Amino acid sequence: MNRIDAKFKELKAQGKKALIVYITCGYPDIATTEKLVLELEKRGVDIIELGVPFSDPLADGPIIQEASSYALKKKINLKDIFFLVKRLRRKSQIPLCLMGYYNPIFSFGQDRFVAEAINAGIDGVIIPDLPPEEDERLVSLAKRSGLKTIFFLSPTSSSGRVAYISKVSTGFIYYVSLTGVTGARQALPADLQQNIRAIKRCTTKPVCVGFGISKPEHIKEVFKAADGVIVGSAVVKVIKENIGKQDLVQGVGRFVKNLMR
Repeated sequence: MNRIDAKFKELKAQGKKALIVYITCGYPDIATTEKLVLELEKRGVDIIELGVPFSDPLADGPIIQEASSYALKKKINLKDIFFLVKRLRRKSQIPLCLMGYYNPIFSFGQDRFVAEAINAGIDGVIIPDLPPEEDERLVSLAKRSGLKTIFFLSPTSSSGRVAYISKVSTGFIYYVSLTGVTGARQALPADLQQNIRAIKRCTTKPVCVGFGISKPEHIKEVFKAADGVIVGSAVVKVIKENIGKQDLVQGVGRFVKNLMR
C-alpha cells in the first residue's frame, strides 16, 4: 500500500486528521532540508510536501517564490531532490510528495521522472499548473507505477469539475481554500466548511485544505470538515527568519508543534 493511503487509513482508525507541511527543497540548503524532514516527522507531521524550485510559479506567493529563487541560485534540481529522498528513506518512511510545476517534469522526461520518483521513494506528485486532462499519459504512467497524482479543487470549481477531480485525483484531493496565491492570511473564507462538505458528498477520498493556513485556530476550523490541513508559507517564513541561526531546524519544529496545540 502506498504510504499516503496507509497514513490516511491509520489516521482514520485513530479518529485523527492529517497535518501536511510544505518546505522548499534546498532552502536554505539540501542538508538543512533533510534535517527539517526528520524534525517535522519527530514533531508529529503526517505527510511532507517537498517543493521543487521553479523560476516561474503560478500559484506561489512571495514567501515561497523567494525560497525557490534562493534554491535555484544554488542550482537545486530534480536530481538533487531524488538523491535527497533516497537518503531520507534510509531513516524515515514518512509519506513524501513532490510539489512542483510541469516544466521541470516535462524537461526531465515523463517516463524518467516517474521511474526515478518511485525508485527514490516518492509517494505522490502535486503539479499546480497541470490539469489532469492535459497530460493523461503522465497520469497513466504514475497510476501504473503506484505514484499518487494529487489534483486541485477551489472555491470556483463547478459541480462537474468536483465530480471529475474526485474521480481522477489519487492519494487525496487538494482543496485551495481561497482564490489567489499561497501565503498566510488572517482569516479563512466564510464558505470554507460548506465547500468542503460539498466535495465530500462526491467522494470517499481524503480532502485536505491548503493556502492561507497559518494559525492553530485555522487548523481547528479546517478539521471540522476536512481530512487534513496543509501548511506551507507560514513554515517557509519561519525558515527564512532563522537562516544563519544554529537552532533553525529546532525552531521550525517548535513552530509546527505549536500549530497543533
